[in-house]
Amino acid sequence: MADRDRPASDQSVGRIVDAHVHLWDPANTEWYPYLSGLRDVGMGELSGWARYFDQSTYFSESANWQIEKFVHVAAASDVVAETLQKQEESEATGHPDAIVGGVHPTDVTLARGQIDRQLEANRFRGVRPMGGTSEHGVPAQEVLKVLQERHLVLDLMAHPDQLLGAATALRPWDGLVVVVEHAGWPRSDTDDEFRLWQQGMSKLAALGPNVHCKLSGLSMPFRSMDPRVLRRWTDQCLELFGVDRCLFGSNFPPDGAAGSLDQLLGSLVELTADLDAVDRAMVFAGNAERVYRC
Repeated sequence: MADRDRPASDQSVGRIVDAHVHLWDPANTEWYPYLSGLRDVGMGELSGWARYFDQSTYFSESANWQIEKFVHVAAASDVVAETLQKQEESEATGHPDAIVGGVHPTDVTLARGQIDRQLEANRFRGVRPMGGTSEHGVPAQEVLKVLQERHLVLDLMAHPDQLLGAATALRPWDGLVVVVEHAGWPRSDTDDEFRLWQQGMSKLAALGPNVHCKLSGLSMPFRSMDPRVLRRWTDQCLELFGVDRCLFGSNFPPDGAAGSLDQLLGSLVELTADLDAVDRAMVFAGNAERVYRC
């Protein structure tokens, strides 16, 4: 076994708060039709994702690491029901420790109702846009107002060609806490994609201290957990946003199509080796606890 394939000791990073986990059952085709091929979500081959993934599976696969908390992120077609179910699960097991639900990005009346229903869950902390389309990934301004008034986080889902537009749409909302999911969600590891991504991420980072970057999801498009592949992306995120605005998320099980959770965490340990213990603790735990209040 090569050194880079060995799981690093959990002591090398200490406690972990995973900011991006999906618990799902592909057999529930009403909630997750894309996992069984019943709906195309424009993300290519998903067979590597389509496995039953519950808390026991997650904690078993992360047993070599000191994962204390995790944030569940919406993936179901019925975002309200999924959020309320995860709240019930947290009452029974203690996890998930925070819940990012979903919201329709353009239907303001529907979105307001979805948000207020999900607020019945006391671990509900924010939303990601789901069930509609937006040219830059940012929900309608009226939806942003609802989120800001209710002190909820927006998890931004946007690809590199949408990031500049997203930064423009978010500029008036400096009181809204935003987390850029999947490190700006590049679609390929080409130099052209990197340059486009870099421009957009620079504008988002410049919006101010309420805009954060989730170090997640890169293995999904690149089909690799090799630090040599990920490094230029993660280094740039840390440079643009700083260690106080970057947070680790596994994006499991989707990122699991490229390798194990041990391999992913081992790569992130290597990629953050230049950080001191305090900064690394922020990236792997403290920032997620602060942003998602868990």
